[in-house]
Amino acid sequence: MTSGDRLLRLLSSSWLSVTLLLALTSSLQAQVQLVKISTDAFHNSDSQHKSEVEPDTYAWGSTMVSAFQVARIFGGGGADIGFATTTDAGKTWTQGYLPGLTDNFKNGSFQAASDASVAYDAKHGVWLISALPIGFSGNDVSVSRSADGLHWSKPILVDASGGDDKNWTVCDNTASSPFYGNCYTEWDSGTIFMSTSSDGGLTWGPAKTTADDAFGIGGQPLVQPNGKVVVPIAGGNGMIAFISTDGGVSWGSSINVASVISHAEDGGLRSPGLPSAEIDHAGKIYLVWPDCRFRQGCTSNDLVMSSSTNGTSWTNPIRIPIDSRTSTVDHFIPGLGVDPATSGTSAHLTLTYYYYPVSACGNNCNLSVGFTTSQDGGRTWTAGKKLAGPMKLSWLPNTFSGPMVADYLSTSYVNGQPFGVFVVAGAPSGGVLNQAVYTTKNPLLVADNEPRFSSRGEKPVPNAKSDHGPRQFYDDDWKRPIPPEKQLPPPNRR
Repeated sequence: MTSGDRLLRLLSSSWLSVTLLLALTSSLQAQVQLVKISTDAFHNSDSQHKSEVEPDTYAWGSTMVSAFQVARIFGGGGADIGFATTTDAGKTWTQGYLPGLTDNFKNGSFQAASDASVAYDAKHGVWLISALPIGFSGNDVSVSRSADGLHWSKPILVDASGGDDKNWTVCDNTASSPFYGNCYTEWDSGTIFMSTSSDGGLTWGPAKTTADDAFGIGGQPLVQPNGKVVVPIAGGNGMIAFISTDGGVSWGSSINVASVISHAEDGGLRSPGLPSAEIDHAGKIYLVWPDCRFRQGCTSNDLVMSSSTNGTSWTNPIRIPIDSRTSTVDHFIPGLGVDPATSGTSAHLTLTYYYYPVSACGNNCNLSVGFTTSQDGGRTWTAGKKLAGPMKLSWLPNTFSGPMVADYLSTSYVNGQPFGVFVVAGAPSGGVLNQAVYTTKNPLLVADNEPRFSSRGEKPVPNAKSDHGPRQFYDDDWKRPIPPEKQLPPPNRR
């Protein structure tokens, strides 16, 4: 064991120098300047106004686009999908709403929209925002197109079956790939579906299932440099993945990644435990989700990570050492970013997330958003740092499944600099909420001499098990129940 390894193990096991960490945290928080990049300007009667939720991001060059729900509706979705775009690497932002999607903005035909996802197609020079338009006949999947991330087309339907949820789009941007310029959209209706476009999102192929008709929710497709598409997703009893090696002509059977052992957040917060996945320059995939396997009694969630270089073989989950495994902190709703110019043991990762400083908070919970970074491919991480909070859950818009900030979160690297986009709420005023989408004025960087921590050598708690029952609904608005014969109990194994 090298002296460096001994130091990392010592830092991890004893969580050295609390005073130093508190000083560093206070110093960094003093440097964080939040930037509000959007606001709810709608006045429709069915929304909880001055609310925005659930941002996704994607960056290409100096441009980064974020998309999210605006004016959350209790029954599902928002009045429209909003966007906020920077074309100068985070210095300035332009906000707007997708036209022609809902009847709240520029003559759309749907009543609401949800589940925004952002992608860029380098071959065709087009930005895509995938969304879930909600109408009287159900939920469909759409994409809106833009050449500059600022001016958007009317939506193009990817699927109009009416029973869709949790769409996500990615494009193959490696010029040497045999499928360069293909874009792939995943969604689920219990069963997982995929569709492929080869013309910049103008047209989409038929919906296809995996070879084993797998079901799941919250998939995030990623494309490796050789054109292989890997789709990590939350399955019935844990994280699974499936792949395509022929440009989306066919999709293989699902592969088990890991079981999920999780804690249910106090306060009734909407926190579905969906994964966040990203890929580095060489094609290594990093998958993060909330999990309590390292906590005695499953009293709170850590964020854990599994990785794969081929989509079929995955590492055992390791704990991201945001804080000590004996801390009171509960971590959830992760948003992982990976610098696409880095790879392997030099890959740069930044993770934003929500958390309760005290997990056992009953109905008096304080919600905050924080971040941590790694400069060595996830081997070591900085201590967690607060970006915003605390927020009361009563400040958030309500949904069928609880107060909401997001089902997922996102972080992207713009010219090598990490920016998170996240939702922050203040106390309501004048009968309306005070919740909006924010980023930071400066990238999420830390000093070179900031202490790094490792969870190397940590083992899961023996016989760890979740502190809640099986998932009962396919969707996060509790509209589509899972039949009892398909409900799987939470696993009690690794």
